[in-house]
Amino acid sequence: MYAMSGVFIGVHDRARRFGNPRIGSIYRFAMTPSHPAAPTFAELFTPKLVTIFREGYTRRNLQSDAVAGLTVAIVALPLSMAIAIASGVSPDRGLFTAIVGGFLVSALGGSRFQIGGPAGAFIVLVAGTVAAHGLDGLILATMMSGVILTAIGLLRLGTFIKFIPHPVTVGFTAGIAVIIFTSQLKEILGLTLDGPEPGPIIPKIRAIVASLDTVTLPALALALATISVIVGLKHAMPRMPGMLIAVGAATVGAHVFELPVETIGSRFGELSGMLPAPRVPEITLERLETLLPNAVAFALLGAIESLLSAVVADGMSGRKHRSNCELVAQGVANIGAALFGGFCVTGTIARTATNVRAGAHGPIAGMLHALFLLAFLMLAAPLASFIPLAALAGVLATVAWNMTEHAAFATLLRSRGDAVVLLSTFFLTIFRGLTEGIVVGFALGTLLFVVRIAETLSVERRIPLIARDRADGPPEERVPYTQHQSVDTLIYRVSGAFFFGAASTVESAMTLITDPPRTFVLDLANVPYLDSTGANTIAAAAKNAMRSGTQLVITGAAPPIQRVLWLHGVRPPEVLFAASLAAYEGGRAAE
Repeated sequence: MYAMSGVFIGVHDRARRFGNPRIGSIYRFAMTPSHPAAPTFAELFTPKLVTIFREGYTRRNLQSDAVAGLTVAIVALPLSMAIAIASGVSPDRGLFTAIVGGFLVSALGGSRFQIGGPAGAFIVLVAGTVAAHGLDGLILATMMSGVILTAIGLLRLGTFIKFIPHPVTVGFTAGIAVIIFTSQLKEILGLTLDGPEPGPIIPKIRAIVASLDTVTLPALALALATISVIVGLKHAMPRMPGMLIAVGAATVGAHVFELPVETIGSRFGELSGMLPAPRVPEITLERLETLLPNAVAFALLGAIESLLSAVVADGMSGRKHRSNCELVAQGVANIGAALFGGFCVTGTIARTATNVRAGAHGPIAGMLHALFLLAFLMLAAPLASFIPLAALAGVLATVAWNMTEHAAFATLLRSRGDAVVLLSTFFLTIFRGLTEGIVVGFALGTLLFVVRIAETLSVERRIPLIARDRADGPPEERVPYTQHQSVDTLIYRVSGAFFFGAASTVESAMTLITDPPRTFVLDLANVPYLDSTGANTIAAAAKNAMRSGTQLVITGAAPPIQRVLWLHGVRPPEVLFAASLAAYEGGRAAE
């Protein structure tokens, strides 16, 4: 099927005054294929869980999902507890988050393979929120972020999250990794600080250095052994659950040899063996206003992390996710996790990649991963009390190293513009905060984009080699001879996006015209985009052309560009239009 779309470019009697009666007398109709019907709201927000059942879900698919879910649960178990402890809450709340949030993300999400749960990237934000507003404040901020994420998804704004520049994501992720690593130095070294551990990184490092005389060698040995086992198994036997094996071996070693190290039980007591009953924290207008910045930060980071994770899963599996459906699921999951005493939920890249590699067929793998974690919580929670905190710190140290994306970091440093965006985001995240790092990095990235796009615009000046023969005309129209006679036709061909960042380039090129030609042709065939600043520049050129007696002809302008020009008053009879430069020149040759 084809839809007929046309643009009529008319000509007025005034055109004959300029000696070009045929210019503009062109009817241009383009045959363009009609687009398929846009998907409905229900289709855009149908979870992938529904999709796999529509395709036909078999027992073999269930077996694949069960194996993948168990594999991911083994990875998520120590990681969820380690992230919770580093975030300033008890380890069982990390499990609550992974169980409730992970189940809802998989059940309602727009990605087949997304695994939701607590993420290392949130440690800085969660710990800061707990320190400032307490556990109830964290839970309420998590619920608020869930509402924000749901609204972003329903308003279909998820696509815009993808516009965050790559140097910004690498920069803030590396900055978070540095903060996570420094936050684990106390546990890795087994230090005893004189007072509470400072939050900002510089005071934290000073406090750690001042307490180096309290290093606990067994704790340091356990942490280094944990890191070594994880790294070694990753290279030697990548399919083995290195984190669980390392933590299990450290736990057994610490218990058998009765090492004097701090454990989950010595600090937090025995873990709860059940999910708590749902509870809504106290909600007042004052608390909502106070926690809004935290909730916005949670939502922004959650949207970025979850969509990045979904893109990684797409690249590994060849499938495509639905961004807005995924964000709605993330929002519901955050609300659900908060109701059961959990905190921020997002898509986790490492666990999602593990899910794909383990052979998952669809979202049921993620739902089973949550159920396996629930089974551990109910049956084996007392065993977690024996896990040394130094071992979990070793786990987070390896997570921090993997988060740095050192190869991408080194590559971006080779480009001056990207390096500025990267390092600005990196250092601001470390020393000022995640929100400032992302906002400033995004602003710098946008400015860099504008500059680079502006540099791609070029203006080519051309004067026909052979001028048309013209009659002398009546005596009253002739002008006295001067040494510099005006050219008959001057052609400027513009290539590239004609917008506010590049308008000055075209304007400067036009100011170089010292002797006004009789006809000035502006070819816009290679201009894919024109904004109001560019249109205003052309409108000013049209006014100058009228004052100097020059006929302005615009050729090759696409229909969207013509609409912008007409909106700004660039229209016949003052300005004539031709479908292309070749059509214009053909019309002149026929005269």
